[in-house]
Amino acid sequence: MTALTPHLQDLSDFVLASPSSYHAAHEVARRLEAVGYVRLDEQQDFPAEPGGYVLVRDGAVMAWKIPDAGRPAGRSGPAPVFRILGAHTDSPTFKLKPRPSTSREGWLQAGVEVYGGPLLNSWLDRDLCFAGRMVSVDGREHLVRTGPIARFPQLAIHLDREVNNGLTLDRQRHLNPIWGVEPAVDGNVGTGGTAGREADSSTDLLAVLARTAGLDADAVAGFDVVMADTQAPGLFGAAGELFASGRLDNLSSVHAGLVAMAALSPESRGGGMVVADGVAGESAGAPVIPVLAAFDHEELGSASRSGAAGPVLEDVLRRVLEALGVQGQGAARSFAGSWLLSADAGHLVHPNYAERHDPVNHPRPNGGPLLKINANQRYSTDAAGAAAFARWCGVAGVPFQEFVSHNGVPCGSTIGPISATRLGIRTVDVGIGLLSMHSAREMCGAEDPERLTAAVGAFYAGV
Repeated sequence: MTALTPHLQDLSDFVLASPSSYHAAHEVARRLEAVGYVRLDEQQDFPAEPGGYVLVRDGAVMAWKIPDAGRPAGRSGPAPVFRILGAHTDSPTFKLKPRPSTSREGWLQAGVEVYGGPLLNSWLDRDLCFAGRMVSVDGREHLVRTGPIARFPQLAIHLDREVNNGLTLDRQRHLNPIWGVEPAVDGNVGTGGTAGREADSSTDLLAVLARTAGLDADAVAGFDVVMADTQAPGLFGAAGELFASGRLDNLSSVHAGLVAMAALSPESRGGGMVVADGVAGESAGAPVIPVLAAFDHEELGSASRSGAAGPVLEDVLRRVLEALGVQGQGAARSFAGSWLLSADAGHLVHPNYAERHDPVNHPRPNGGPLLKINANQRYSTDAAGAAAFARWCGVAGVPFQEFVSHNGVPCGSTIGPISATRLGIRTVDVGIGLLSMHSAREMCGAEDPERLTAAVGAFYAGV
């Protein structure tokens, strides 16, 4: 079997370390700290010294690098400009309800809500874990994850002979995962329900999670816990040319930004990056501040304090400028000269449903990252953005493909239009192409994640 390339192995490790948005945010921060970035608390002043910085807000993470030339020479000098890679840490899944422990017919089950828009049937008969954060009574946050513990078992075909003519899953009745068996009582397996009655620590899911996090059950005051597929990513295809993994939407983009940011580690500052001459709309010679903005809650519409519709990115950008002594007109010039690369997964043409795609634009696996275009601004790409992305891919030496939807099949959207509307920063929508998007296990061309990372590196370099 073909072995994973170093880049895909690193992506695989990142996915496995990130079963929830909270884990993904902390893993980004951990990796950047390992190469010299400084972890900040939002309640402390932002520094102006050259170097890399990272902060975590709930399930979102922001990172940036101030080059040696970051402080402007004066009011007349070029203000720093931002090169922002925008992505999101969350994926469609299931989230634990309050008082989640239930049982029926001797099976221990969990009460969950559907989070976002998963392909429900793809979650059936998979080994799943619970992961997220628990907050103790003292207000401290504790990451938690189990091993394979839960499953949505299908009804046997013998009990539903028509299932292959159409599977319908009722979100309340059919999507209560099994995670154990009630202990025997007087030689018989229990048949009652744990909801509404006292459960011992072996039948109380929250107690199990607390114990996994190293907490006493009565020390837990709140929790945000979701489910994730535990199968490791891997290659498939005749020549290992395809890659399958959970949560490629959108950890593939977060990983691309992370790897590109880590390559800009504080130990390799050089003289500071500047915008190259001849870049339309930007002041040549302006210092470039690369930013990784990985938001939470994109799958729900981004309307949260850690989502793209919230203030977190604008707060960070303005505080960085303020630390550098850039205010008022200078801040406006900075935003006007900046770019945001909204990186989120797109669609490859599906060979069994080719009629659902635009008849001309057919993105293929290993054809390079997608430039996502929509006339109704569901994606933010315009002519200037398309030209800029072509330039960045050219510098990186990678191909790219256009994606546009079939007129009868409206596309989804991304953090791109939300961020562009909020900030007024020029935005381009891109991402790797997938099949099985929003499945528990998605797939892409094995070469495309590394090509997206290379394009992000050229973007960060200010070319």
